[in-house]
Amino acid sequence: MRPKLLIFAKSPRMGLAKTRLARGVGVVAAWRTKRRLDAFTCRVARSTGWETLLAVAPQKDLRARFPGVWSSDLRRIGQGQGDLGQRMSRMLVAFGRAPVCIIGSDLPDLRRADLAQAFKALKRSDVVLGPATDGGYWLIGMAPRAARRARLAPVRWSSQHTLADTLACLPSHWRVNFLRELEDVDDAASLKRSTLR
Repeated sequence: MRPKLLIFAKSPRMGLAKTRLARGVGVVAAWRTKRRLDAFTCRVARSTGWETLLAVAPQKDLRARFPGVWSSDLRRIGQGQGDLGQRMSRMLVAFGRAPVCIIGSDLPDLRRADLAQAFKALKRSDVVLGPATDGGYWLIGMAPRAARRARLAPVRWSSQHTLADTLACLPSHWRVNFLRELEDVDDAASLKRSTLR
């Protein structure tokens, strides 16, 4: 089965996403940054080696048009209900025997080579993780046999404990492969440090 790359993305509507960033730079600047990051992620994530899909929240925006931001030719699916762990767990098994990787849409240093490395790692690992500088992760991928048995709970999401909590949920004998560490843009300080211009 062709591997699947899911971009987890909140709709690029003003005030809906990047609320921590908005506190530091203002709602309009945060909205503009979100739109640029989404468009960049959609470009970088395309490949003939895997199918790229947008996993959209909220569900009502599944068919919304955001020209120049979300590529109209990318297939969209809804993230569904529940916390982040429940939504990701569902998506990791939604494509049967296909390997699945999930990324966010706020990584200005993301490269296509990072994604290719993730899918290559899944051929010999149960789980692949891309650590983030804030204690979370920017990518999670699972081989189909692992995804069917995985449980991403309890995890303190959006905290410095997210990666450690996720690792604690996994069976100790599973093979875990790590990608390079990246910083996601969550607040004014991380935006200032980013390569986003």
